[in-house]
Amino acid sequence: MTVKITYRNEISKKNPLNLILFVDEKFNISGIKKYISNSDFILISDLLKTRDEKKKILAFDISSKKKIILVSLKKNISNSDVENLGASFYSQFKDAKIKDFNLNSETLLSQNKNFAGSFAHGIKLKSYKFDKYISKKSNKNISIIITGKNQPSNKDQIKFRAIENGTFYTRDLVSEPGNILHPDEYAKRLNSLRKYGLKVTVYDEKKLKKLGMNTLLGVGQGSIRGSYLVTMEWNGLGKKSKPLAFVGKGVCFDTGGISLKPAKFMEDMTYDMAGSAVVVGLMKSLALRKAKINAVGVVGLVENMPGGNAQRPGDIVKSYSGKTVEILNTDAEGRLVLADALTYTEEKFKPKLIVDLATLTGAIIVSLGSEYAGLFSNDDNLSKQLINAGEKVEEKVWRMPLNKNFDKLIDSKNADMQNINYVGGAGSTTAAQFLQRFILKKTPWAHLDIAGMAFSKYGGALNSGGATGYGVRLLNKLIEDNYE
Repeated sequence: MTVKITYRNEISKKNPLNLILFVDEKFNISGIKKYISNSDFILISDLLKTRDEKKKILAFDISSKKKIILVSLKKNISNSDVENLGASFYSQFKDAKIKDFNLNSETLLSQNKNFAGSFAHGIKLKSYKFDKYISKKSNKNISIIITGKNQPSNKDQIKFRAIENGTFYTRDLVSEPGNILHPDEYAKRLNSLRKYGLKVTVYDEKKLKKLGMNTLLGVGQGSIRGSYLVTMEWNGLGKKSKPLAFVGKGVCFDTGGISLKPAKFMEDMTYDMAGSAVVVGLMKSLALRKAKINAVGVVGLVENMPGGNAQRPGDIVKSYSGKTVEILNTDAEGRLVLADALTYTEEKFKPKLIVDLATLTGAIIVSLGSEYAGLFSNDDNLSKQLINAGEKVEEKVWRMPLNKNFDKLIDSKNADMQNINYVGGAGSTTAAQFLQRFILKKTPWAHLDIAGMAFSKYGGALNSGGATGYGVRLLNKLIEDNYE
């Protein structure tokens, strides 16, 4: 099923079928009287007397082929609440026989002109479905024509579409099975992003060995697939301005390696590359909307498999930074991928800030469930910016502690550090504390543990289940509010 959104300034002189109109939270319809016939107004006025006061979207059958749909907006409603209403609208009508709608933006009155765009944005985000491998697909298409003067500007329309495209690309990547989206295929797909104006550089195993990225390479050495580091650069301000950097964990499938995971639910480990997918979707969004910013995305792509050449518990490897790591558990692999990626990003691009994203620990799900991503940072200002951006788009983050006292839990007797805390407790914090050791030049840095947010079996406000695309809208908002 696809949803097509079209914008037209003119209000149709004909009385269109399936008309969407906005009203206040009390369903006062005096403001819409001029947009419908007198007989329809009288009918709706009568039916509203027995309305369900809990519902914010009401549909009235004027005839067997015509509906008038009222959407109530409370005072001081936020854009994210309007997006949620759009998502609710889609859920309510996706299985209905009707497929063509006309949304009259002029009934928004003095409300934010972007509300019409936000409503449509919510519909689009909710409508996503990954059905690539389903033989019998729905052929239903929904068309929504948005008419009137209260419409988003062309620039904002482009922004909405860019964020949708980036979010959908992230969801597509996360949804692909491990036999399809292995590191070799992933690297090829990233090369295709050059057509959007991104500078893409792929470092294969030969180049990574030369660079000394042994913590990243160690994770992938048990797989027949290659391991890669891929950088994607967007220069929207020219080369003089330092970029914002975004780094993602791309473990395309995580068996746990020699420290093998239990079989139950291991199939979900196809989404252990979600952090990288967010970075990729974000970079695509920035390119599509031609963001006035310099940004770089860096992703480490590996497959963590057991095998004759797999990394062993007890191995000691030397990272790109020069620091050595004792591998006590091969299932604590994401931090090893990020370790090399973070140091390389900081040294190569000298960014203003670094935000990394990873489905890093199950412990963060124990702490925060599927409501917040865990935020760990060395910078209060960056933390506040992420928290505020998350609140605005309802991709929330919760700051968790970092402290030098946690260092003793990852210090090793045989190397500079070990990759897990064997004492127990503070699993997410000690993982973040590990990552912080690879930020060598005090660059403002934030780590987002998105293990509880990247995938939803039950769906959420703006997704219908499966890959959520969490993080693309959050980071777009961070950039838009603070750096553009």
